[in-house]
Amino acid sequence: MSDSNTTGTAPERRDLIILGGGLVGMTLALAAARAGITAHVVDRADPADLVAEGADGRASAISTASWNLFTNIGLAPALEKLGCPIASIAVTDGMKPGRIDFTPKAEEGTLGRMFANRDLRIALFDAARQEPTIAWHVRTEAVRKDRGAHGVEVELSDGQVIRGSLLIAAEGRQSPTRDEAGFALAKWEYHHRAFVTGLFHEKPHDGTAWEIFYPAGPFALLPLLDDAQGRHRSALVWTVAEKDAAGVSAMPEAMFVNEVFERMHGVFGKIELSAPRMSYPLRFHHAGRVVEERLAVIGDAAHGMHPIAGQGLNLGLRDVGALVEVLTDGMRLGLEPGDAQMLARYEKWRSLDSLMVMAATDGLTRLFGIPGRTASAVRRLGMGAVQRTPLLKRFFMDEARGMSGKLPELLQA
Repeated sequence: MSDSNTTGTAPERRDLIILGGGLVGMTLALAAARAGITAHVVDRADPADLVAEGADGRASAISTASWNLFTNIGLAPALEKLGCPIASIAVTDGMKPGRIDFTPKAEEGTLGRMFANRDLRIALFDAARQEPTIAWHVRTEAVRKDRGAHGVEVELSDGQVIRGSLLIAAEGRQSPTRDEAGFALAKWEYHHRAFVTGLFHEKPHDGTAWEIFYPAGPFALLPLLDDAQGRHRSALVWTVAEKDAAGVSAMPEAMFVNEVFERMHGVFGKIELSAPRMSYPLRFHHAGRVVEERLAVIGDAAHGMHPIAGQGLNLGLRDVGALVEVLTDGMRLGLEPGDAQMLARYEKWRSLDSLMVMAATDGLTRLFGIPGRTASAVRRLGMGAVQRTPLLKRFFMDEARGMSGKLPELLQA
């Protein structure tokens, strides 16, 4: 692979042009490479900034299916020792009696693994640098995109012109390529903001993820591995109403830590921050279509959801598995990656699965995350229904592990 940010003659034509080299975009490039599919990857960011120590305190839950994908594309050896197994999920209404514990049987394995996003990026970037089928164009972006009957041509802001057969938009929620293509979005605001950071804490978490529901929104504690000094760590996702977000943002660190500590009810003992505070508004969006002529939209560019179930990245990785399987099958038959038949198959495959996951997540958000005077009673009613209904509880556990629906081969063990 080559990192490129200089002008010059156009590189050779490759099968894919992937706009966005984040977690989903780079995973796609690597999964495609393992199938012999070549790619240009274009990212406006500097990779060094993305993996700098302390630059990003976010963490991601990686489902069993997503872990299978990482294993099948050769990332498991680099990631194996960096992920914290999620042994159980404790769900509670404000720490009142009657919590739900989602704990799989021993033979079922864990409910996934928690990884710092920085560790995922380092593993992806290191693997990509060793892959000759990937041309990585960094610190640049697309300023012209032409899609036609015979291929795709993209001009970059650094003056390069690159060519391929299929354009992939993996640019995240604000994808300009998706918007330029005119894809209609079903979207709405949750009028909440998520504050994300990392915590050091006195007591071990024992592999338990906590989802604590308060009137203003969910408060999640997600287990991470102890650091090199043996300090216990968890990731925090604290959801507050948008009207209160400015006040939370303005809190001095000591006040912020005290507010977090109170909401934890001492479950982990004393705490301190281990990462910078970040925040972002919570919105839902779902593209009715995800393909056009020589274009496919994947990951957050296609679907964005509330983080309540931790399935955003996993849904994007399911896009990756499905797209690579469709491309591989078609190219084996002599079709080129931009063939309309293959794109139609990909869209049909992903549309139902992504809609089901997003509908389930939105339903959870409305059931458990709603504010208001009756919210606590509604949450307890919903939690009781889940607790008393084995099939419903099994559904939520399968979703947490990413094992529902028909999965592509890359996402299977």
